[in-house]
Amino acid sequence: MEETRARLLRAEAVDTDPHALLDALRALVKSRGSLSLTRAVNGTGIIVHTNLGRAPLCHAAIRAVAEVMAGYSTLEIDVSSGRRGARHQHVEPLLTRLTGAEAAFAVNNNAAAVLLTLAALAHGRQVIVSRGELVEIGGSFRMPEVMAQSGATLVEVGTTNRTHLRDYERAITDTALLLKVHHSNFSIRGFVAEASLADLVDLGRRRGLPVVFDLGSGCLADLRTRGLPHEPTVQEAITAGCDIVNFSGDKLLGGPQAGLIVGRTKFVEAIRSHPLARSVRMDKLDYAALAATLQQYEDPETAWSTVPVLQMLGAPAEQLRERAERLRDAIATVVPNTWRVTVQPSVAEVGGGSLPEAHLSSSAVAITSPMPPNRLEQALRAHRPPVFSRIEDDAVLFDMRTLLPGDETVIVDALKSANSES
Repeated sequence: MEETRARLLRAEAVDTDPHALLDALRALVKSRGSLSLTRAVNGTGIIVHTNLGRAPLCHAAIRAVAEVMAGYSTLEIDVSSGRRGARHQHVEPLLTRLTGAEAAFAVNNNAAAVLLTLAALAHGRQVIVSRGELVEIGGSFRMPEVMAQSGATLVEVGTTNRTHLRDYERAITDTALLLKVHHSNFSIRGFVAEASLADLVDLGRRRGLPVVFDLGSGCLADLRTRGLPHEPTVQEAITAGCDIVNFSGDKLLGGPQAGLIVGRTKFVEAIRSHPLARSVRMDKLDYAALAATLQQYEDPETAWSTVPVLQMLGAPAEQLRERAERLRDAIATVVPNTWRVTVQPSVAEVGGGSLPEAHLSSSAVAITSPMPPNRLEQALRAHRPPVFSRIEDDAVLFDMRTLLPGDETVIVDALKSANSES
């Protein structure tokens, strides 16, 4: 708008459509009067969508956050004694019961968990990691750079596609720990080899070195029970003997943004007492949401029925087809006959750096209209709340696997508005 005003003052915009100027002005006024962070509808088919806030919270977590934010809370107080307490106690018992670890700690995201773990356990010393595991996570943050900030010295072993246990053994000198990083956001096929977690743990025990496993996406549920590919769970890593396991709270776990650290007591205590821990701690709202989410996992079947990420992962294909047909019929009542609304097969993705090779069968409602698909997609995003879709073969698609209850109504309203404005 400032650019248009400047052009008008320079008499360069005499041919500018006045209606376009008015539309731009209306959009500007509307945007200035509303918050930029708002609820959104995810029809993209990407379940753990980083740009759309990753995991939607379960109802229990939403209720817990609402209760805690309404006034004062028991964040750092022992109710029985009235003395100061520790905020990590709200989730540590849950995490240890669920994973089998001796102790647990939570920080604000998994990058912070890795940074804090290395700073506490390996500052000024060497950390051995396979070249094939030097991952880059979202936002161009790279594992070697995170490690450098911790003060640890990175020792790369093996090659991009093949790393053997002997590579780790030969590199041990002034070594603080062995680090394994899960390939959560990519896969390598073909002529490949890697040291197993069991072999690394055995090597660590023989050489007196702790083994840290950066599990990344952090799964607590056995995905195979719903016909999905195997994803290593935190429980499996602890059972295998890892001394520390780091993982995210807002990916496959389905909770708020968090970095979770579980493992042996002496190492967790060293991490918890490090000065950097205060800089990356979570606030009361995150603790409330995390504790409520973790509670769902005390009964695995409850988690599958209440945690939205797990609900989306496990939704049967026939159920998605039925929902798509109902949405198609609802849309047909608010758009002209010149619009074509159909149901078609779709493929959803897990997203969020999780299960990169998992392609989930789904159903989508596809719309073609006199409006170019990019203009319709833009109009849907301009709706409040914004509706996000994807474009395939000149059609705008809404993938049913990522739609939450009530989203269909928003989509119908958004399409009705888009039609009237066109």
